Amino acid sequence: MACSLVSGAHAATTDAGQNYPSRALRLIAPSPAGGPSDFAARILAPKLSEYLRQNIVVDNRQSVNGIIATEMVAKAAPDGLTLGIGNLGTHVINLALYKSLPYDPIRDFIAVSQLISNGSALVGNVKLVPRNLKELIAYARANPGKLNIGIAGANGAAGTAIFKSAAGIVLNNIPYKGSAPAEVAVISGEVELVQLSIPVVAGHYKAGRLKVYGIMSPRRSPLLPDVLTIAEQGLPGYEASGNWHGVFVPAKTPDRIVCILHREIVRVFDAPDIREIITNRGSDLIVNTPEQFAAYLKREVPKMRKIMHDAGIVPQ
Repeated sequence: MACSLVSGAHAATTDAGQNYPSRALRLIAPSPAGGPSDFAARILAPKLSEYLRQNIVVDNRQSVNGIIATEMVAKAAPDGLTLGIGNLGTHVINLALYKSLPYDPIRDFIAVSQLISNGSALVGNVKLVPRNLKELIAYARANPGKLNIGIAGANGAAGTAIFKSAAGIVLNNIPYKGSAPAEVAVISGEVELVQLSIPVVAGHYKAGRLKVYGIMSPRRSPLLPDVLTIAEQGLPGYEASGNWHGVFVPAKTPDRIVCILHREIVRVFDAPDIREIITNRGSDLIVNTPEQFAAYLKREVPKMRKIMHDAGIVPQ
């Protein structure tokens, strides 16, 4: 299969609606409404529906680490009528967290295209006493197990585990079914800490609803220009990969359908209004080809396994 990465002007030369299965599509998102994967689904669905001339229903199936939604896509009929939003957690990190999954992130899917990516930050409830990362680590070392940290998805589980290992601290993990409930939990004080995507954090931070202890991604964010990375604050080399979101279909989906989908996704993200929404939110656009996406996954899976192993994280 070779689906070229072309501009929207060239992508529109074929009427996709005449060549795509004529039934409503389901786009499964592994997060509740308001979560990062849901954002990717909601920004994609309206224009993709227009270009394919088919209704697209966004189906939010939240679960710990996105396993339920991802399994549903893997086991759906390969007819182009079920699409899924996957991310770094569902298709890379879960392989390092679990000895056994109900799906194989490589074998059971065709990767159509990545869409967007977001950096992440370690944030805390405003009443938490430590004022900066150095004080937070010192407090956690002096009070092992006293602080609770919300775990939102596999990306949060991995980033938190690597942070705890690098800092030499003990935190209590409190799992949530997606970042939206974890966001509410840290603001309300149900947990003291959580890892959240920077676009979600920025508004709360500016309004004084959250403390930000550091950028977990390797680079600072223009949305939080005064916040240092964790690596800059005494943990050199630390980073938690930014969470990306992409489109997957079940394995054995015909090449013709995959290429139509890919072409129309390129059209969607070529649109100036869509690009503006993504940029204003502080996200990065990373549309690529199925071949490029598949090659990326094959590189990242062993890389993440090594990172997790080096941090002392044992698959459960």
